[in-house]
This record gives sequence, C-alpha cells and structure tokens, in this order.
Amino acid sequence: MRDWWLRALLVLQRPRPVFVALRDDSKEALSDRSEPVLAIVLLAGIATVLSTTAAGTLMDDGSYDGLLVAVWAFLAGSLYGAFGYFAFGALLQGGAKALGSQGSYRRSRHVLAFAAAPIALSLVLWPVKVALYGEALFRTGGSDHGTGTHVFDVLELGFLLWAAALLVIGVRAVHGWTWGRAGAACLLAIAVPALIGLALSA
Repeated sequence: MRDWWLRALLVLQRPRPVFVALRDDSKEALSDRSEPVLAIVLLAGIATVLSTTAAGTLMDDGSYDGLLVAVWAFLAGSLYGAFGYFAFGALLQGGAKALGSQGSYRRSRHVLAFAAAPIALSLVLWPVKVALYGEALFRTGGSDHGTGTHVFDVLELGFLLWAAALLVIGVRAVHGWTWGRAGAACLLAIAVPALIGLALSA
C-alpha cells in the first residue's frame, strides 16, 4: 500500500511508470491502491467545488462562518468527487472501449483518479488565497474579485490542463497506444467536465 501512496506523488513527476503499474488488476493491487485513489478523488472534488460560483456566495447572508464553509466544502466536494469518479470514468471507459480497449471500468476510473492528482494539488493555493482575501473569497463582490485574483485563475487553469495532459499520458501508458488514439479516447472525459466547470463558474 505504501508504494501506491508514493505513486500518488510520483504521478506528478514521472507519470508513465505509475500508469503502467495500473495494468495490474490483481485483487492485491486493487486493494492497495484503493485508499490513494479515494484520497485523490475527495481532494480533487473539494478543490473543484471551492472554485465554483456557489462557493463564492456562501457568506452573503451571514448564515455561514468559516467552520460551516469547511464542512460544506468537504461534503459537497466528496459528492462531486464521487460523481466525477464514476460518471467521467464511464465516459473514459466508453471512449477507450470504442477504440478497442479490453480494460475494465475500474481501471479506467483509477487512471482518471491518478490523472486528477494536479487538481487535488491545487488545494495548496487556498491557504494563500485565504491569507490574502479572508472571508471575501466567499462573498459576492468581495475584495477577492480584483485583478490580483487573475493570477490564481491562471494557476488553477494550469492545474486543470496538467490533469488533462496526465489523463492522455495515462491512457497511452496503460494501453500502449499512440498519442492520437489516447487523445481520442480521452476526448469526452475531458470535454464534458470542462463544460460542466464552465457552467458552474459562470
């Protein structure tokens, strides 16, 4: 199990060996990587919901304080992470199957989870944002809506693009496919979350 926790970090630096290791579908391997997969999925979900318009209005009516915002982020992030894990994993599996994959739905979900590691990592931006803007992050029209926040927007976009690139790398490594074939298999699993993200942040 320790090896898979290390791979959850290694995927950010040397992704190919991590995704190649996902070819092992034995019960022991599946059990060993279940906890790192769960952790990445939950953290990525939390990072995602914190970036939505809904999060930016939580303190508008005074019914939320810092503790309730944290609880909301955990619960909503857990739900969104679980939804993305199964729904977007199904899109990835469908794209891969259409191009000749013989792999399992579970393996597709695990590829998706490890590819989402940069999104989970993007949570490191939040302590800095909270230190700079405080509760204004969760209020409409707060001081966090100035030009300085564009830096964080660009950084968050960078994490998302990093995750999309890892997904293509992961599919290519797991299946031994060409870049074009791997990219085509990932098309729906990348495009649909992107569209949902745009809708949630609008």
